[in-house]
Amino acid sequence: MLRWLRRAGIAMLCGAAAFWLLPRVIPHQPLAARSSTSTAVYDAGGGLLRLTLSADDKYRVWVPLERMSPLLVDATLLQEDRHFRLHPGVNPASLARGAWRTYVRRGRREGGSTITMQLARILYGIHSSTVGGKLVQIARALQLELCYTKHDILEAYLNLVPYGGNVEGAAAASLIYFGKDASRLTLPEALPLAVLPQNPPRRAPGSGAGPGLALRQARDLLYARWQATHSSVEGEAGLMRLAIRIGLPADLPFRAPHLVDAVLADARGAPEVHTTVDRHLQALLERQIHSFVAAQRRLGIHNAAAMLVDARTMQVQALVGSADFFNAAIAGQVNGTAAKRSPGSTLKPFIYALALDQGVLHPMTMLKDAPSAFGAYSPENFDGRFVGPLTAKDALVRSRNVPAVWVASQLSQPDLYSFLEMAGVSGLRSREYYGLALVLGGGDVTMEELVALYGALANDGVVRPVRYLAAEPAARGVRVLSAEATYITREMLKDNPRPDNVSAATPGRVSVSWKTGTSYGFHDAWSIGMFGPYILAVWIGNFNGAGNAAFVGVQVAAPLFFQVVDAIEAEQPSLGEPVRSFPANLATVDVCVASGDLPNADCPRTVPTWFIPGKSPIRVSTLHQGLLIENRTGLRACPPYTTGPTHRVVYEMWGSDMLKLFQQAGLPRRAPPPFDPKCDTHTPEAVAAAPPQITSPLRGVVYSLRAQHLGQETITLRATTGAGVRDVYWFVGSSFLGKAPPGGSLAWRPAAPGSFMVRAVDDQGQADSRLIELAVVR
Repeated sequence: MLRWLRRAGIAMLCGAAAFWLLPRVIPHQPLAARSSTSTAVYDAGGGLLRLTLSADDKYRVWVPLERMSPLLVDATLLQEDRHFRLHPGVNPASLARGAWRTYVRRGRREGGSTITMQLARILYGIHSSTVGGKLVQIARALQLELCYTKHDILEAYLNLVPYGGNVEGAAAASLIYFGKDASRLTLPEALPLAVLPQNPPRRAPGSGAGPGLALRQARDLLYARWQATHSSVEGEAGLMRLAIRIGLPADLPFRAPHLVDAVLADARGAPEVHTTVDRHLQALLERQIHSFVAAQRRLGIHNAAAMLVDARTMQVQALVGSADFFNAAIAGQVNGTAAKRSPGSTLKPFIYALALDQGVLHPMTMLKDAPSAFGAYSPENFDGRFVGPLTAKDALVRSRNVPAVWVASQLSQPDLYSFLEMAGVSGLRSREYYGLALVLGGGDVTMEELVALYGALANDGVVRPVRYLAAEPAARGVRVLSAEATYITREMLKDNPRPDNVSAATPGRVSVSWKTGTSYGFHDAWSIGMFGPYILAVWIGNFNGAGNAAFVGVQVAAPLFFQVVDAIEAEQPSLGEPVRSFPANLATVDVCVASGDLPNADCPRTVPTWFIPGKSPIRVSTLHQGLLIENRTGLRACPPYTTGPTHRVVYEMWGSDMLKLFQQAGLPRRAPPPFDPKCDTHTPEAVAAAPPQITSPLRGVVYSLRAQHLGQETITLRATTGAGVRDVYWFVGSSFLGKAPPGGSLAWRPAAPGSFMVRAVDDQGQADSRLIELAVVR
């Protein structure tokens, strides 16, 4: 007898050892891989944005057992299988009790299945209502216990058990019925979930008029058993008396649809995706766009897109891809933030930032907004007018096209094209395809790419891609600008006045550095900028590319931009500027107001400007010049030829093109008088003006002449000159054609095709020349 007991004990120990060892050594497929999963997409605070259906149209989210509330685990074991951790997958006592009540006493059917047996039925599709099916279920349960640990089996059960309708698993049930993660379930929520799998058709929400009597009764019975095995918590009984508030699948959120669609496209079937979206900012952005589009519908505005990014991390806080995701009339499901569009003038800040780095200018450098040609390209301003001389800062803030193109033409390495390539802008055509038109929006970018570019301005010249996922590591980034250039550019953009306050820079608790853009043909209206820690971009247009004269950045996009800025400031009272270090190599210097150069002795007024030592251009102003004027004749004197009394007068020595613009604007400038005829115009005193510059004919253009009209068609000859020049003499080859006043034109009628050298010589002997090609067409 003793020997038999010893053998039985050894056998039991061996069996127990086998049950512990075999799941750890036998190769087997992970239980999580046996079924498809939904994907739960969360915002930055853990709130649900969307729960998708699995491949077999179930709401099923697989989460580790450790992510489930211990209250739910304990309640489920108490309800379904109190001896789960002790039996080998089958509980003979439960099976016997179930058979006795079902077949002998003819009572309510009771299967006596353990959790392992229920999991076997789910995994293998077993019909366990027959004796044969029950035997198969038992065999499969024993197989599961041999291949998997108790932890794995319980985890799989809680992730696959049905909770009513097409809801499977505790994680999905928790999200749908209680709107929270399974780890945060309270006892009044865990108990209903524990009793649901036993009879989902009768107890599941939606099976009747709300949570019914069957669910409440089952929960109360389980709670009575719970009280017998667990110590009570203060207030617990009161909570259990409250009505059960349970949601339905139809109540699932559908927030930030464009962003969620984008992250789901890269989720690759992951059960969970945690985004960087701030739920409150997302709702705010959606409200502002909806109300703005509704208010501006009379202008033909039906669609808009926007993106809000935290510049410190480049994490997307809110994204609206269209004004209405469900509106097919505007193709609402298209994500406007990912679409390639013309950026208009929103790239101009980078032209000036590059120019600051390359020593082309500083903020007060005087630029020329006048009719200009860059080869065959003659840009115009949006308003069709020219304003004459203006500072680089004013040219940027006022978004003047001609100065921006000139600045871009002075860039070397990198130019704007290379800069965009370095910054990660995709899909660019060849450099030659765009030419200088790239400055004015000739190349397409996405809003995401544009925000990343402005992120370089916000982050001291380092560009990083925007981030949508909380777990995505921050990129190291690529330096494309210096900290000094980005600081100055931000400061220049801060002086851009709000559209509703043209007399002052952007008022408010935080400063706003911003820019607008309008594409050619009025297809796209943009406004983008930085305020506090954020970068905000808004776009107004049509996804089908239809233009609208109302699509002007400063008129429609800027008001929406500031509507959002004001709303965020109101919602975040503590909003402030992020802490930034002042660039080490940055100084201020006084320059002459009228010229932007270092003041000479005759400059009447100076102003401070930012200056990058070793980079910024440094030259003494020559705009203000003191000239000797004869008292008797009022002509310019030139000692020693002039012997009579003279007096000194300071003049602004503007070129002919600037003088013409001043005159057109009603602000004529006093021109210096001509020289005394006794003066030799080639003496150093006489040569004070800038040399002439030919503006027509254009450089690099082949002019076509019709064969039947040779000698009759004209080509206009025109040049700008420096101050004090009275006449410009024109030559073609060695032949003199005639003279014209500065800025005036002369008509040339070529009689034959070929290559011709055109020369303009002013009355001070300075010249400019240009080789042109004439071709005959028949």
